[in-house]
Amino acid sequence: MTGDSEDPNDEVQYHVELGEGDVDGPVLLPGDPDRVEVIAECWDDYEERARHREYRTLAGSYDGEPVSVTSTGIGAPSAAIAVEELARVGADSFIRVGSCGAIQEEVAVGDLVITTAAVRQEGTSEEYVREDYPAAAHDEVVTALVTAAERLGYDYHLGVTCSTDSFYAGQSRPGLDGFQRARAEERLEELQEAGVLNFEMEASAIMTLAGLYGLRAGAVCTVYANRVTGEFRTEGEEKAAETASMAAALLAKMDRTKAEAGADRWHAGLSLDDW
Repeated sequence: MTGDSEDPNDEVQYHVELGEGDVDGPVLLPGDPDRVEVIAECWDDYEERARHREYRTLAGSYDGEPVSVTSTGIGAPSAAIAVEELARVGADSFIRVGSCGAIQEEVAVGDLVITTAAVRQEGTSEEYVREDYPAAAHDEVVTALVTAAERLGYDYHLGVTCSTDSFYAGQSRPGLDGFQRARAEERLEELQEAGVLNFEMEASAIMTLAGLYGLRAGAVCTVYANRVTGEFRTEGEEKAAETASMAAALLAKMDRTKAEAGADRWHAGLSLDDW
């Protein structure tokens, strides 16, 4: 970390190794550091800004609008660090971009899930706020993601995600030698009966922090597995990448439209026809 300032916003951040001005526009948040280039390949241009531990950051433009991407590693603890430090250097909009496992039969492998809210089945967000505080996606981010998926012609599902700390026990998968925690199948069935669409590991923490800090956040994930049908294929990550990138550009256009109209929030009365 640099300098003697007591203001953390004036410093190069310890984990992401970024300072003020190093990120531009909304920040896309994949887990895998290798996925940042998969995302940026659909942009107009990009350059690497930092790389430290699991955190790799590129910045560039999509459809002429600024956008950045920072990998977060696996799970809510490291994702929360990324949001904390990126917000301190000026980022105010975040889109989790990843893969997930569907728990509803109709959500096919290769489809997208756009998260409207998340079950907080992870412990990181509980360090910040009581467990019944909602992990809700920002309405403008959801609108931008849906608009992007529609324009790109991708099949998508809109609804509630469950974020967990454990890929195995937390998602009711068997562990070593078939180990399962008590009531594992009942816990899965309860989520299915409640209409929860998918499992992943970061969205609820990202959205909880964004809600607390007055930031915008949401999530789009490509379905790699369906727990009902047993299907599994690691393909289609480019769909989530391009959908999130287009959504980031749409958020910038939303912000200009709001400013021109003197509106605090984007709403359906502000036309998207010219975008």
